[in-house]
Amino acid sequence: MSGVVERKLAELGLTLPEVVPPLAAYQPAVVSGPYVYTAGQLPMVEGKLPVTGKVGGEVTPEEAKELARTCALNALAAVKSVVGDLDRISRVVKVVGFVASASDFTGQPGVINGASELLGEVLGDKGVHARSAVGVAVLPLDAPVEIEIQVELVQD
Repeated sequence: MSGVVERKLAELGLTLPEVVPPLAAYQPAVVSGPYVYTAGQLPMVEGKLPVTGKVGGEVTPEEAKELARTCALNALAAVKSVVGDLDRISRVVKVVGFVASASDFTGQPGVINGASELLGEVLGDKGVHARSAVGVAVLPLDAPVEIEIQVELVQD
């Protein structure tokens, strides 16, 4: 275990997962200048989606909020894969969350709070960010939620 961030994850009873292999032609995360941009992260657990379907349909908002937490954890794993140490994060700049929504579901912000809250729990003030929460018709593999993050790194 490396630094402060991973100790905080352990205190919360969380384990940083292995990076989810890309499902198509992209990288899980890339570094550009002082920023790391992640690809959209699905709520994969040990290589599988624990739940599929639309939020407000087959998936409850509460389940989806938990899945958004998993997405955020997967995004942190993607960041670590390219920077080596999560303590290099100076702040989370932006979170974009996509929610596969039933046609009458309008609670996307509450679902994406799962990711935002996890980042705050793990990173404290560094986890405070700008955000978009978007309802969509369908996501890859019929996932209910997808999260991407942008983080700024501490400059050496």
